[in-house]
Amino acid sequence: MTELTRPFPWEKSYPEGVTWDMPLKSGTINDILPRTLARFPNQTALHYGGRSWTYTEFTNYIDRAANGLAKLGVERNTPVALFLPNTMWHPVLFFAILKLGAHVVHLSPLDAEREIVHKLKDAGARLLATTDIGAMAGAGQKLASGLSAAGLIERVIIGEDAFWRQGETAPRTAATDRIVSGASLLDHGPIPAEQCPIVATDDVAVLQFTGGTTGLPKAAMLTHGNFASAVEIYRVWSEPQGMINYGGEKVLCVLPLFHIYALTAVLLLSSSIGSEIFLHPRFDTATVVDDIEKHGISSFPGVPTMWIAIANFPGIELRNLSSLKLLRSGGAACPVEIEARIHKLTGQRLGGGWGMTETAPAGTNIPTLGPNRYGTIGLPLPHIIMDIVSLDDPRKVLPIGEVGEIRIKGPNVISGYHNRPEENAKCFVDGYLLTGDMGFMDKDGFFTIVDRKKDMIISGGFNVYPRAIEEAIYEYPGVAEVVVIGVADSYRGEAAKAFVTLKPGTTEFSLEDLRAFLADKIGKHELPAHLEFRADLPKTAVGKLSKKELVAEERAKLASK
Repeated sequence: MTELTRPFPWEKSYPEGVTWDMPLKSGTINDILPRTLARFPNQTALHYGGRSWTYTEFTNYIDRAANGLAKLGVERNTPVALFLPNTMWHPVLFFAILKLGAHVVHLSPLDAEREIVHKLKDAGARLLATTDIGAMAGAGQKLASGLSAAGLIERVIIGEDAFWRQGETAPRTAATDRIVSGASLLDHGPIPAEQCPIVATDDVAVLQFTGGTTGLPKAAMLTHGNFASAVEIYRVWSEPQGMINYGGEKVLCVLPLFHIYALTAVLLLSSSIGSEIFLHPRFDTATVVDDIEKHGISSFPGVPTMWIAIANFPGIELRNLSSLKLLRSGGAACPVEIEARIHKLTGQRLGGGWGMTETAPAGTNIPTLGPNRYGTIGLPLPHIIMDIVSLDDPRKVLPIGEVGEIRIKGPNVISGYHNRPEENAKCFVDGYLLTGDMGFMDKDGFFTIVDRKKDMIISGGFNVYPRAIEEAIYEYPGVAEVVVIGVADSYRGEAAKAFVTLKPGTTEFSLEDLRAFLADKIGKHELPAHLEFRADLPKTAVGKLSKKELVAEERAKLASK
């Protein structure tokens, strides 16, 4: 078959008022806040740590931070690493870096040291910003010492969390030749407009790491145009369905801003429509429920583990959740029974969809109204084209209902990975990105994912790559062979299970011992939740370790329960 042409099969299923070719505002991330500031200067932008800031105050902090960063040598195309949980330092520094024409390199607070080293080397970042909040306390000092000594980092900015909770008189981090106080960045006035370069839509804004075929993360090069398009795609999809109230939304942000989902669907989209963002460092069920009641939260994007926790929270039936009107679950499939429970509790459908880091992450969505389409990932969003192609020939488009690999293209899709020419050649065909997801499209244009081409595990909304875990486990004394697969987990959706064979003369060890050994080698979200020893592991005819037999066994166990 040839490439799909209009009208696309999904257009007939679009909600009233939504068309595939709805006009999108052009621009960059740097255009978002000035537009909102002009319209809602006195609207509250962010709540954090018991305090709040208007869009005028928020942009003033960004301009001051940009000036401080410029004095540290940050300029056009400078990569700056953000090693931050949810704190006010993230949105302030994120927008400040982009204002200078530089680009953000996102690190995860869950990253082990070796992962941080790989990402810094790959991105070429010499300046890293972190904070002293919670478990991050002391991390900045350690990174400044270790990474500087290794020649990877020149300076580490430590953003004082107390600055946002107590005000500008809060104690500051002692500065050294390697350490910069975050608060000191804001000592300068707003950066003059003439010192900020004009940014183009094809300029890289963020290097966002995702899994690689070698087991090492690869950086998706997300441009200003990718993000601006994704925000506009979400807007033109949501507005006709009554899901946007300009200057009137109250959005709960407990999803991590270093993750593409929260970055676009919460920070950027909310900022573009003048929403109030209630920012929390982490998810806590009691705090979330209290916030919904106390502040009248209208929008709550989450992941399945959060919705499971809320659905099972003691006394939730007696709580007032009536302000909620836009509920979203992403990152992994949400159990049908949990969707039904949330619907009963709130009167609102728990919306879902699909996207990738590489799509910023707009892809598909399930319409708010109309029949429930449980099991599907929804319809391709406006300006996005998706189809199903043969595994043997990614240029061969398959008929409706036939299973193959999902391809996608649109203005929000990256053009490639940083420093990965071979990966780019494999993943891009005729302008389409090969997603690695196996699925099919039905006659109404709804897509369903049936399996993943890659072995990626989605645990609690985070992507977990088995090969990285396997390589770390191989370092454990006595391990001969290891295979890691994803198994069903009632809370996380999926969790990693390691199957291990031992070298002769060695004895079995506990899961707790293994997790302790791996703690500084892989992220917390990657640690195996299950461990099983085997005398032998399945292999293919050519002697390669095989996972499909183990996956089949686990599925059979689940089915027999």
